[in-house]
Amino acid sequence: MVINKSLKLENVRYDIRGPISDEADRLEKEGISIIRLNTGNPAAFGFEAPVSVLNALTESSGSSAQYSSSKGLANVREAIARYSSSMGIPNVEADDVYTGNGVSELIQVAMQAFLNPGDEILIPTPDYPLWTAATILAGGTAVHYICDEEQDWYPDIDDIKKKITSNTRAIVVISPNNPTGTVYPKELLGSIAELAREHKLVLFSDEIYDRLIMDGGEHVSISSLAPDLLTVVFNGLSKSHQICGYRAGWMVLAGDKSGAGGYIEGINVLVSMRLCSNVTGQSVICAALEDTQSVKANISPGGRLYEQREYAYNALINIPGISAVKPRGTLYIFPKIDTEMYGITNCEKFVLDFLREKHVLLTHGRSYNWMKPDHFRVAYLPEMDELVEVISRLSDFLATYQQSS
Repeated sequence: MVINKSLKLENVRYDIRGPISDEADRLEKEGISIIRLNTGNPAAFGFEAPVSVLNALTESSGSSAQYSSSKGLANVREAIARYSSSMGIPNVEADDVYTGNGVSELIQVAMQAFLNPGDEILIPTPDYPLWTAATILAGGTAVHYICDEEQDWYPDIDDIKKKITSNTRAIVVISPNNPTGTVYPKELLGSIAELAREHKLVLFSDEIYDRLIMDGGEHVSISSLAPDLLTVVFNGLSKSHQICGYRAGWMVLAGDKSGAGGYIEGINVLVSMRLCSNVTGQSVICAALEDTQSVKANISPGGRLYEQREYAYNALINIPGISAVKPRGTLYIFPKIDTEMYGITNCEKFVLDFLREKHVLLTHGRSYNWMKPDHFRVAYLPEMDELVEVISRLSDFLATYQQSS
């Protein structure tokens, strides 16, 4: 008997943990040590959770064994509402907050409750691929708008305009952006909000990296520019507080919710079905939101993340045929490779060849729904000695590389 995957999954991809990661697993089983830079997993590279978070975890250990409400612990939702208000996110009360097992779970909930077959949602390319996958799985159609590398990877407003149709229901904004590291300015976000206003669209705003911005940059939530629209804002602690495994994320319904009763009802059904998010993970959120200093130390000059970003950018662009827009936030850089110089027609094969020869796992540009074979993503998380080794291996690899068919 042959048992196939569901037809719902026919066009669903998540290559960050896909076939190339499986090949890395195979190599490790053979005793080969792999440097895994395919995910933003700070704790795997020695980044430690702040003491305040660890203390909160210890203090809550005796009270985290029971379910919370489906939306989350009341005091946690109140803290998230306060944090949201401090970021200029409008019209948020504790009842508008949903905790989740990471943002990934909540993106899927938001799409399942929102989309019907034939509905279109505008998603950036390159994107964080869960957005496209969750849209397809929910029965919608992902329509990708271009982010322009020549303009610091900012969304192309004209391209967004061209792609709005009678079936378009929402625009997804990812800022600070994964995979490019770009932080969108207020004026650009205002232009996107105006398009949403003109066409009566919902805004979904992925802001998981809002506390990881360097060079004096400022995070602006698009919801702060659109109090008259429904904006669904996603955030969490995985990256900023180095606790990916705690799965501590949240979703906030902001702005004008007056016409969204049916959608909210759908969200409530879905979060009730999963009972509640991890209560242990929820228990550290209040302390983490009060702890701003540990995050700032990492992203300021002299801080570990800042210095690794500086090195990765400068070292990569010194490799012949590699260029990059300097990331201003997140944990990643998204370099461009000269495909003619190296004969590259398949970015997935390039990353696979590098893995097999040099035992470093990257992700290819197609993972982020970037259809040209000319990009890959590097997480600049390893400590400096290991990061130097990674980029040295890449330079050595490219010195003789020509992609075979």
